[in-house]
Amino acid sequence: MPIAEDHVREALKQVIDPELFVNIVDLGLIYEINIDETEEGKSNVAVNMTMTSPACPAGPQLLGQSKEFVGRLEGVNEVDVRLVMDPPWTPDRMTEDARDQLGIF
Repeated sequence: MPIAEDHVREALKQVIDPELFVNIVDLGLIYEINIDETEEGKSNVAVNMTMTSPACPAGPQLLGQSKEFVGRLEGVNEVDVRLVMDPPWTPDRMTEDARDQLGIF
């Protein structure tokens, strides 16, 4: 049985943007999560994510941590985290929690 997308999102909430101190899920950086079950009953997880700007200095760190935390989930076989820049990120993608944390009203 494949793992639930909610579990993947919870794992990704452990990844904190080092400049904004908000997790990448609440920032709206996660665009898509695909989960495919393997013949062995494990799950391959593909994540499409973006950055707040194309030149984000924390990009490699955020990508690496995303792969690491999702890979720690029980039942995960392979993790592929892809950086996508289309559509471009905008602050509209943030959750209310992130807006509150950053003082954006």
